[in-house]
Amino acid sequence: MENTLDIVVMVGQLILALSILVGVHEAGHLLAAKLFGMRVEQFSIGFPPKVFGFKFRDTVYSIGAIPLGGFVKISGMIDESLDTKTLEEEPKPWEFRSKPAWQRLIVMLGGIIVNVITGILIFIFLTYSLGESYYSIEEVNKKGIVPGPIGKELGFELGDKIIAINGASFEKFSDVRDPNRLLESNAYYTVLRGDEKIDIPIPSNFIENFSRQDSDDLFIEPIKKFMVGPLTKGRGAEKAGMKPGDRIVKINGVEVPYYHEFKAELVKLAGQTVLLDISRPTDEEMTQFSDVRLNVEVGEDSKIGFGVIELLEATRTKYTFMESIPKGTAKAFSVVWVNIKAFGKMFQGELSPTKSLRGPLGIMKTFGVTWDWIRFWTLTGLISMVLAFMNLLPIPALDGGHVVFLVYEIVSGRKPSDKFLENAQKVGMVLLLGLMVFVFFNDIIQEFF
Repeated sequence: MENTLDIVVMVGQLILALSILVGVHEAGHLLAAKLFGMRVEQFSIGFPPKVFGFKFRDTVYSIGAIPLGGFVKISGMIDESLDTKTLEEEPKPWEFRSKPAWQRLIVMLGGIIVNVITGILIFIFLTYSLGESYYSIEEVNKKGIVPGPIGKELGFELGDKIIAINGASFEKFSDVRDPNRLLESNAYYTVLRGDEKIDIPIPSNFIENFSRQDSDDLFIEPIKKFMVGPLTKGRGAEKAGMKPGDRIVKINGVEVPYYHEFKAELVKLAGQTVLLDISRPTDEEMTQFSDVRLNVEVGEDSKIGFGVIELLEATRTKYTFMESIPKGTAKAFSVVWVNIKAFGKMFQGELSPTKSLRGPLGIMKTFGVTWDWIRFWTLTGLISMVLAFMNLLPIPALDGGHVVFLVYEIVSGRKPSDKFLENAQKVGMVLLLGLMVFVFFNDIIQEFF
């Protein structure tokens, strides 16, 4: 379990991301409503009790103490507040209910549209500022892969070279974990094992294995040479005098040129003190090395406490801003397609909701215990697209439920009665609260049991 500071960092990132996304979502509703002359009574980021607020013209702007959502209260609209007193009176010109259906539809879609735009912009700017850096499958296939427990269970063997996914060639090693590919029907990998081509079927629920943070180690990794990266304070590597840039040659006399071999030896030596033969760079260009021998304590977790720098040649690409627009947009919408496929698999019974749905606790852990702005904005962009998708679901308490009724009104020319909308909102609230309770308790079970 993480210490207090780690929890503060994770919670802080989650609250900031949700505050940004809820703020822009509700601002989408507010701006659309004001554009059509509707009166907005309240705009809140977070749920009551109110921590801070002020009134500007007809609208009270506030911040709530529960940072897991927000709301906009528009006059004459049946929403989650279920305030129907004013509906007994004649509609006022500034009320939601007095406006044409097409205007009300735009207001209800306003938050979703802004979330989509936010997600797209985040991915465009990330693509433009960072470009892409990845290991090509061609580079990985020079040596092949090493499978972890999940990979072995699937059928991979040491040295396999992956040449196709679902019968199609691919460029990036990271594509072997691409949810869009894993969620396809009858998905499979094709590997070259020696001189033989072998197809490895991918089970329909295989993507559930990647909900764990250590799934990279458990699935497959490239066979790679390595050197020592950042040291963990107080662990064996730091105490013994290891330095970033060191290259471990032998452990207790056993040569370990590749990282998987080094890890395998450490597992055998957990809790012991080992002798490491190290090649240490003596110049900044790392062209000259000296031999060093160190006695290092191995923890009971079979680790000595250093980050790994992989010695594989990465492919790096920079994009112009115009090139970043389609690439960033495609990345943003890929999140939506993954969610659509995943929901389809859940309804078909091929994916378990308990393993596939995560709530605030699961999202919080994804942010990690260090504040990394690249990871923060990447996850914020992902969550923005997921929020847009979830809000479009046809559940009455969500924007998507209002959209369904408004589309019905536009197509049929008949407006559902206020009583029907009120009852539908109540049913939707029950469904939504039930889903929230399930997700919260599922998070707790996944984390602690």
